[in-house]
Amino acid sequence: MQKTPLYQFHLDNGGKMVDFAGWQLPITYTRAVGESGLQNEHHQVRTSGGLFDVSHMGRLKITGLHAAGFLERVCTRRIRDMKNGQCRYSLVCNERGGIMDDVIVYRLDDDDFMMVVNASNREKIVNHFKNVIAAEGKKVKLDDTTLSTAMVAVQGPKVVEFIGKFSREIPTLKRYSFTVKNLLVVKLYVSRTGYTGEDGVEVILPGAMVGMAMKMILKDVDPKDPNALIKPCGLGARDTLRMEAAMPLYGHELSEETNALSTGLDFAIALDKDQGDRPEPFIGLEALKKTQAEGGTKQKLAGFKLEGKRSARQGMTILVSDKPAGTITSGCPSPTLGYCIAMGYLDREHLAEGTKVEIDTGRERIPAEVCKMPFYKAPKKA
Repeated sequence: MQKTPLYQFHLDNGGKMVDFAGWQLPITYTRAVGESGLQNEHHQVRTSGGLFDVSHMGRLKITGLHAAGFLERVCTRRIRDMKNGQCRYSLVCNERGGIMDDVIVYRLDDDDFMMVVNASNREKIVNHFKNVIAAEGKKVKLDDTTLSTAMVAVQGPKVVEFIGKFSREIPTLKRYSFTVKNLLVVKLYVSRTGYTGEDGVEVILPGAMVGMAMKMILKDVDPKDPNALIKPCGLGARDTLRMEAAMPLYGHELSEETNALSTGLDFAIALDKDQGDRPEPFIGLEALKKTQAEGGTKQKLAGFKLEGKRSARQGMTILVSDKPAGTITSGCPSPTLGYCIAMGYLDREHLAEGTKVEIDTGRERIPAEVCKMPFYKAPKKA
């Protein structure tokens, strides 16, 4: 298994390490936050600030004369109209309109881009991109910088104010934008993005500089202090946080067999990229337009509020009037809301909010109802 540059930091702070997509990462920090690690870490992010090691995520540099055109070809979102310093969420589809990955594209300069991909898909995406570059004769250089860099996410309502103590620029960043900062002789990419439903930043930096950067980020902060403004958080809290924010997870809500139009991510799919003065259709566009012309997908991603304490799990059948009508993709007890929530694909005719369903666990049926997503929204600041 791979170890991230923050591996020793995790051990020093009581991280309980597990295997995740071939990487050793903390599921929780029992010594740092007490006995009920996951719940404490979840509430820490919702009320103050949490620090996550996301170095397992793939980081690709895409440069060259045809970099923008190449990204238009492989991304469902428009790329060419991105401004320098802007980030953009997108999908990468196969020819069938299935989802190979969901990614974030950073535009550094006219022909200079960076992309963050999911850890489990990194090698697949790199190979796919190489094949497209070769097949279409693109003048593009693709560099996988994952193993030489690190990525840290700092999330929570008090994070940006905290960062403002040592940077005037970062708190002024708009959502899904980034800036480049210098730390001695190296560059740090600081973006206002995240996967928790809270405000915050993600930092990409050389792996060798992690120790120094962590000292700067956590200056005057003791992660083991019960009242610390920022504490380290693990994969367990990251999952419950993203569930409350209804953010899809590859391998659960997204897969190569999942039609992109069924996900509710319409904002990230430009079905008109084959039109205009400069048509640049993405791979999978033809299949998705066919789906659209045929009336859309049979099922769509929906949210569910469950009764009782039993949580739904991926693969469980959703029943409507005793008949199978869908499948659960993710579920968990919501630490913020105090009840169990789930996401899953449900037949279109049952998507109305308040529709009563049952979730078949194999031993019992859990009563539930369709509800709006996201399940939780961070309060707006005054």
